[in-house]
Amino acid sequence: MRRREFITLLGGAAVAWPSAGFAQTSFRVGLLSAPAPMTDNSPPGAALIRGLAQLGYAQGRNIVFERRGAEGHLDRLPRLVEELVASKVDVIVANGYPPALAAKRGTTIPIVAINAGDPVGTGLVDSLVRPGGNMTGISDVSAELTPKRMELLKLMSPGLRRVAILWNTDDLGMTLRYRASEAGAKLMGISVQTVGVREPDDFETAFKAMNDDMPDAILMVTDSLTNLNRKRVFDFAAAHRLPAIYEFDSLARDGGLMSYGPDFDESFGRVAALIDRVLKGAKPGDLPFEQPTHFKLVINLKTARALGRDIPPTLLALADEVIE
Repeated sequence: MRRREFITLLGGAAVAWPSAGFAQTSFRVGLLSAPAPMTDNSPPGAALIRGLAQLGYAQGRNIVFERRGAEGHLDRLPRLVEELVASKVDVIVANGYPPALAAKRGTTIPIVAINAGDPVGTGLVDSLVRPGGNMTGISDVSAELTPKRMELLKLMSPGLRRVAILWNTDDLGMTLRYRASEAGAKLMGISVQTVGVREPDDFETAFKAMNDDMPDAILMVTDSLTNLNRKRVFDFAAAHRLPAIYEFDSLARDGGLMSYGPDFDESFGRVAALIDRVLKGAKPGDLPFEQPTHFKLVINLKTARALGRDIPPTLLALADEVIE
């Protein structure tokens, strides 16, 4: 082979893979979640794959996923962490606070956490700037988002005075997210009806509490428990024609009235970038926790019609996506 051809071949390889030698290396990435294992077609899974692809990673070529999900049984998480350790993963992506905590307790393998609430408030890391230990990730911004969510609910329902906040009280990450939401609502002069759940059977009790003292709107704090029972929340809101806002756009696409929260593509794109840095030798504890910077408002017009509500033009004009 001529020298010029050899140099050209090397240059092509540098473009095809994140760094020299990756063509011969297959990295193993553990995906740990509290509900079912993360699939390629799920919103977070698809966003993560897109983010990794932009950095030169592809399944079957230089990356392999080890997927584990607790199916809602959080007591299974420690065993699932053990399985990931046994499968010799290079890094674990922990989606949610319980998976992040289980991974932190169960291994020294690098961890990238997302949707785990405030990582400092929950004690997952020492600080956002220098996390320490074996974890980095994407941090929560609920305190900043609550005022915007309340404004959107007020645009939808100008007479809004009281909002019910539904969250999993057994999830410390979501409890801190609830507290941030409660504080933000009260600063805006909106009273809060606290509606906590711990297991699926608690939802009927929560709905009865709202029935007995009906709020003007609902904010659902999303974790594995509330997400698995989202259809019940949608149905309750529809039965009582209550406007409701959710934290992630997948919930609006699935039947919720509207959502306002971090853009999955950006957030999981940042997760992919952190994975890439770890695989190239960076220590997670030296990588600052990052914060989402792009947010999306999604409105479901079909749900609005079912509620018998017209979406104000001012609210529609703000939407990043409108589902017909």
